[in-house]
Amino acid sequence: MQNITEVIDLLEDKLRLLLEKYDFLKEENELLQNNVTSLERQLNEKEHLFKENETTLHSLRVAKTIQGSNNSKETSQKINTLIKEIDLCIAQLSD
Repeated sequence: MQNITEVIDLLEDKLRLLLEKYDFLKEENELLQNNVTSLERQLNEKEHLFKENETTLHSLRVAKTIQGSNNSKETSQKINTLIKEIDLCIAQLSD
């Protein structure tokens, strides 16, 4: 009878330890999920900022090219190219 009681006590101890580990891992998992969510949000913000900066850089390059062009024919060609790009963008947006 003593042996059965010891086995039951040992089983209860192991079960208690498992439950404590489960609770700890559950909390740790929740913290890590919150961290992942926060990092994903930061990544999305940085990607958005990068795209905005890329667009601004492209616009500045175009403006610099147009401004630096002394040849009106060359400027006209660049403007026509830009208009074609804008028309292409509009066509893609309408699809």
